[in-house]
Amino acid sequence: MDAQLKRILVGVDDSEDALMAFDYAINLALKDNAELVIVSVLENDEMNVFQALDKDYVHGERDALEKHILDFKQQAQTKGVKNVQAIVAEGDPGETIVREVIPAVQPDLLVIGARAKQGVFGSQAAYMAKNAPVSVTMVR
Repeated sequence: MDAQLKRILVGVDDSEDALMAFDYAINLALKDNAELVIVSVLENDEMNVFQALDKDYVHGERDALEKHILDFKQQAQTKGVKNVQAIVAEGDPGETIVREVIPAVQPDLLVIGARAKQGVFGSQAAYMAKNAPVSVTMVR
């Protein structure tokens, strides 16, 4: 039974595994002519207290991430994906994707890299695999 996917959610950061997950998601979207939703999460816990309290700093970080995710969107469109959306969320990546993004997007599949940009297998990928209400594919 080879079910056709209608909407694929892929989490991206600049880690090697996330970039491979992004390519994998593009190929799935092309194969099934599915919508591709790209999400990146601005991690509040990476900011020190002074940065978190500085609205200009947070706004600047979010603006930079929004511009960066548009590059991912353009890459997917250039490779032929017809329907591509890009989302920037804020918070803990695993929890934010599972509790906020997935319910809003309602994907058939979540594709994520096994390792985050810090290079550790991890807690974020493991959390999403365990708690996501949809199927999860981890790429490494």
